[in-house]
Amino acid sequence: MEELILTIVKPLVDYPEDVKILVNEDEGRITYQLSVHKEDMGKVIGKQGRVAKSIRTVVYAAAGSTQQKKVFLEIID
Repeated sequence: MEELILTIVKPLVDYPEDVKILVNEDEGRITYQLSVHKEDMGKVIGKQGRVAKSIRTVVYAAAGSTQQKKVFLEIID
């Protein structure tokens, strides 16, 4: 799942080397925390959050067919 997120996000940003993903796995849920360069934050979120929503839609759809746990994607500073 991390590779999917990186494949989607890295072409969108100006600083692809600063894209990082932290994974927190609890009982029944997996949270992916996406961190990007401060200047790229707007590109990842998009106008009215449309890009972020689209990224989440793809990730959740891919996870729904392969994961038994609930998957969440957070974009952090």
